[in-house]
Amino acid sequence: MSKIFLLVLAAITVLAADNPWSKVRDLKSGSELRIYKRGASQPVIATMDEADEERLIAVVKNEQVAFAKADIDRIEARPETKGSRVMKTTTTTSTEARDKVAAPGPQSQTGPSTSTNTSFGARPKPDFETVYRRSAGQPQKQGDK
Repeated sequence: MSKIFLLVLAAITVLAADNPWSKVRDLKSGSELRIYKRGASQPVIATMDEADEERLIAVVKNEQVAFAKADIDRIEARPETKGSRVMKTTTTTSTEARDKVAAPGPQSQTGPSTSTNTSFGARPKPDFETVYRRSAGQPQKQGDK
């Protein structure tokens, strides 16, 4: 009996892995999205809210919008970045005094010198990755030809 249960569990897992929409449902709320609607030339830039089997709900320009799964050709999401958004770069340069004869006076430097430069900048965002693409075999809505 337990073998049958394990077989059924494995079959369900395989079927879930074949469903490309499951990646959309697994996206975290707040993820950056590009939604390519059928027939549109430009994507809709949005923030993920939630998704179910029939639709995707996202925030577009501070307004919650529902997109029917049948109206979506492709969805791209920006992967989550780990760590700080600020990047720190430190450069250290050392120079040694060579066989130079230093001129007498306060401006002369007779020993090695070290210079350290630290700069901060914004970490670049990663590129978008395709998480959903409508397969060719999916049915079209009525009225589309």
